[in-house]
Amino acid sequence: MLSLQSKLVIANMLSCLLGVLCGALVWFILGDAALWLALIVMLVVCYVGSRWLITRLNESLQALEIGLLNFKDNDFSVSLHPYGEPQLDRLVSLYNQASAKLRSERQFIYQRELMLDKVIQNSPNVMLLIDDAQRVVYANGAARHLFNHGVKIEGMLMPDLAALLPDALKAALHSEQEGLFSMASSDSAGDDSGNLADSGDVETWHISRGRFTQNNQQHHLILLKQLTKELNRQEVAVWKKVIRIISHELNNSVAPIASMVNSGKFLTQHLDNNKLQLIFDTIENRTTHLSQFISHYAQFAKLPQPQKALIDWANMTQQLAQQYPFKLLSPLPVKPIKLDAVQLEQVFINLLKNAHESGTPADTVSVMFEEVTHPVNGLVVKVEDQGCGMSTEVLSQALLPFYSTKQSGTGIGLPLCREIIEAHGGRISMQNRPEGGLSVKVWLPAQ
Repeated sequence: MLSLQSKLVIANMLSCLLGVLCGALVWFILGDAALWLALIVMLVVCYVGSRWLITRLNESLQALEIGLLNFKDNDFSVSLHPYGEPQLDRLVSLYNQASAKLRSERQFIYQRELMLDKVIQNSPNVMLLIDDAQRVVYANGAARHLFNHGVKIEGMLMPDLAALLPDALKAALHSEQEGLFSMASSDSAGDDSGNLADSGDVETWHISRGRFTQNNQQHHLILLKQLTKELNRQEVAVWKKVIRIISHELNNSVAPIASMVNSGKFLTQHLDNNKLQLIFDTIENRTTHLSQFISHYAQFAKLPQPQKALIDWANMTQQLAQQYPFKLLSPLPVKPIKLDAVQLEQVFINLLKNAHESGTPADTVSVMFEEVTHPVNGLVVKVEDQGCGMSTEVLSQALLPFYSTKQSGTGIGLPLCREIIEAHGGRISMQNRPEGGLSVKVWLPAQ
């Protein structure tokens, strides 16, 4: 198999030979007078033949050069056609295979980038990419909501964005350290529970950082993760485990005591001793009370999953008003929403009971419904009173199991409310009203 260079040399030689033959033929016909004309014809034929071969070779090489330049510019859409020359056609075939492979790889990477961007944009974690000039290069949806109420922030300067943030968050962003920090929650802090965050709530966040080079420029990656819900979830899980252990041990003791009391009363009933009867009655009453006490905690520790169905708000509010009267300050919700009616009714019973026991007049307890669409569709229910409210310490611990300021309280009512609401994917928060009293807000997501 001759090489392309050999074929070009042979073609040039054949062109020269053809030119010589043409010149000789002209000289033979026309004689000595046409010698110069024969030489001219020979040179023209040689030149035309050589230029045709060189032009064909240049065209193929230029096509390959343009294709490779397209590769350099990340354009893999161009394919070359065969030229009928085996060696050139092999190069064209390899080029077309490489082009098809690169197109396939780019399409795969593009689809993967789309998927990754979709995941990042819908992540609850805040993600920011900043260059050395402190300019935002990339931000996901959570970052836009945190810094600019959902408006695009790419191209803005980080100091300008952080100017209106809470001091704790601003300090964490300016610091180069990683780790946990706490701040009072607010609507501007990007709460994802229907704008229920109150200044009295404290949220725990984690900040992490990374650095990498892109396009020969240094970039800084900032990740912010809200850990409040996760910590609350772990805390409740620990409380449930403790409650189950305590309930098990107490039940193992209470049951034999109750049995022994009944046996003692039966064996001593003929003695007609009032003091002995009083002792047995006291022990029986205390064991009964302890059993009820244990059952309340067991209810919290073994709360079943919500059985959701459409809620009949008119019927529920009527039943609640019969137990604990209240003023309805808004129309009932219009949009259908699926919730566990039994569990939800227990929540409102506990909240209304607390409101009536806060020292407020019964006719000042109120309930208000509000359908919200930001940041997601949901329903806000407010239960408010005009009592004495709660101190800062009580507000921070009111949703913890075993904590109660009432003399006969079990400390399980509000934690049970929180457990039910969070099992529905919602959130409960409490805040003292400026005009006095307590406002309890419940946010429930709409399907």
